[in-house]
Amino acid sequence: QVQLVESGGGLVQAGGSLRLSCAASGRTFSDYTMGWFRQAPGKEREFVARITWSTYYADSVKGRFTISRDNARNTVYLQMNSLKPEDTAVYYCVAGLGRITSIQANYYNHWGQGTQVTVSS
Repeated sequence: QVQLVESGGGLVQAGGSLRLSCAASGRTFSDYTMGWFRQAPGKEREFVARITWSTYYADSVKGRFTISRDNARNTVYLQMNSLKPEDTAVYYCVAGLGRITSIQANYYNHWGQGTQVTVSS
């Protein structure tokens, strides 16, 4: 079991940067695959990135976003650079037990409350 709380969202102009943080509480943080999904108004939930011992990114964010984790602090981050208006969404921190390679949302059974990211053009 793990609880997740995101922070760091906000309003930024296109080309700018934000860093999202996700603080986790629960047992054995290092046993979980961590990730980020996002959902824009009227659109389906979209995979963004995940991290186990390595990282994987959606094509739409690869080269611009970086996911990282600090197991000692039970925290996962999403550094977002070169932001575009299309990145506007609610961003959710997610966790799934074990090493998860899937990008399907249902494999990540723990979700944070979400944090709004708005990118203006």
